Amino acid sequence: MPLKILVCDDERHIVRLIQVNLERQGYVVITAFDGKEGLEKVRSEKPDLCVLDVMMPYMDGFEVLKNIRKDPETENLPVIMLTAKAQDKDVFEGYHYGADMYLTKPFNPMELVTFVKRIAAGSSDPAGGGKRYDL
Repeated sequence: MPLKILVCDDERHIVRLIQVNLERQGYVVITAFDGKEGLEKVRSEKPDLCVLDVMMPYMDGFEVLKNIRKDPETENLPVIMLTAKAQDKDVFEGYHYGADMYLTKPFNPMELVTFVKRIAAGSSDPAGGGKRYDL
């Protein structure tokens, strides 16, 4: 069964670019266009992985990530942050709140696909895969 991936970004052209590239690889893609909608879809759709922007209306990506990590049902959901916020403090904050990967825009869609494949491979590891480190 293909992995279900939630892509959450307020820039519709970015969402579409990611969606097309992931669907070409056989993934099922769900979309959201603001942080509140993204968190609702995490809870209702139960994706296997989330690609999350930081700067979004209603709730930023860091808040979404914190909420994902606080909920026992979603605390282990792999999250790739994909954002224009590229300063060291932003990257640190992303990893601090539990991001599995932090990519900055502009980005290469195939690089994102590669990271999705790596995380997906790790999450199917019987030993637990996807190690997370507290900072």
